[in-house]
Amino acid sequence: MISALIFIFVLTYITITLEHSIHINKSATALLGAGVLWTIYALATNNNILVNHQLSESISSTAGIVFFLIGAMTIVEVIDAHNGFDVITSRIKAKKLTSLLWIIGWLSFFLSAVLDNLAATIVMISLIRKLLQKQEDRLLFAAIVVIAANAGGAWSPIGDVTTTMLWIGGQVTSLAIIKSLFLASLANLIAPLLFVTYLMRGKNISFQASKISTTTSSVSTSNFEKNTMFYSGLGILIMVPVFKTLTHLPPFMGILFGLGILWLLGDLIHYKKEEIDKKQFTLAHALHRIDMTSIVFFIGILLAVATLEHSHILNAFAETLNSLFGRDDLIVISLGLVSAIVDNVPLVAASMGMYDLAQYPPDSFLWEFMAYCVGTGGSILIIGSAAGIAAMGLIKIPFFWYLKKISWLALIGYFAGIATYILQYQLTH
Repeated sequence: MISALIFIFVLTYITITLEHSIHINKSATALLGAGVLWTIYALATNNNILVNHQLSESISSTAGIVFFLIGAMTIVEVIDAHNGFDVITSRIKAKKLTSLLWIIGWLSFFLSAVLDNLAATIVMISLIRKLLQKQEDRLLFAAIVVIAANAGGAWSPIGDVTTTMLWIGGQVTSLAIIKSLFLASLANLIAPLLFVTYLMRGKNISFQASKISTTTSSVSTSNFEKNTMFYSGLGILIMVPVFKTLTHLPPFMGILFGLGILWLLGDLIHYKKEEIDKKQFTLAHALHRIDMTSIVFFIGILLAVATLEHSHILNAFAETLNSLFGRDDLIVISLGLVSAIVDNVPLVAASMGMYDLAQYPPDSFLWEFMAYCVGTGGSILIIGSAAGIAAMGLIKIPFFWYLKKISWLALIGYFAGIATYILQYQLTH
């Protein structure tokens, strides 16, 4: 059984990695892999009560992550439908290309921490396409957005999905992860920006258009509607960690509660409009716009990894890594580098099953360092993160262009953040 489970999981993993080459959606692969793995495990175990109990536990933990992601993605779509992101982007004033680069970098960094790195990337690249005329400038700015978004998501419990997984799983807590990873993530962004600033010094901006808009909404919104939905949505996302701390309820309850508040607020704001005019502003419409294929992928891959956990394969793999490297920091750095090639969601899911909370308690070095390394290591290659893949599709970033021009910058940022975190950890512990 063990050999069969490992073979099917590795085959599933490779197929997910080669999604763009073989033209098979990774969500289909993840679901198929999960189905085959659980079938093999159930038949080999021959204990229906045990397998059903373990499956129920896995579904419960998976559902918490999925509900949270659906709620967060829907809130972002509602803000975008109301042109809410114009509240930020319309205030951008810069004449030098380097000044604009820093503004875009900072915006991506903090937007990613509040929204998520994928949503922040989509918003900022939409802005870049409307701002900049030269494709060469667009590519460079989009690459910086990817680095900044991944760095910004790593230190926030509601930013990168891998940090969210660790937060929901109890491996990290909200305030601790913010305090521990903020400086490291900042170093991950600043180091590449300093190099790019030096290389681009003195260049002026070639503007594409004077009016900035990050949405394709066909019906205009008033300033009141725009500001109300933007600040309400942003406030709800920020309050989710506070809700969890005060009530000790799982994060998905906070995001669903906030979603209900935003839904009610939207209905009250648009109640005088005709049904056809307010349709695109409703949460019901936003639910149709969220990326359900990503949600399905998370379900499939988390259930697939669960079989490796229940069959104790992950424990054995953890022991192998410990005997090979002998040090937690080297193991995690290696996992971060691997995340540049393979998806970081199954990496973190596997790691959560490899290491016991009794041995590595919440907010320990291993979990915090993993949140940083796996969250930012994906920036090293354009295919290493959801933000990178989104940027690749939106602005047509060539793989080898990124490898030649940006990968070394991302690598510098990655190790700058590692040095910052280790130094901070040694000083504070």
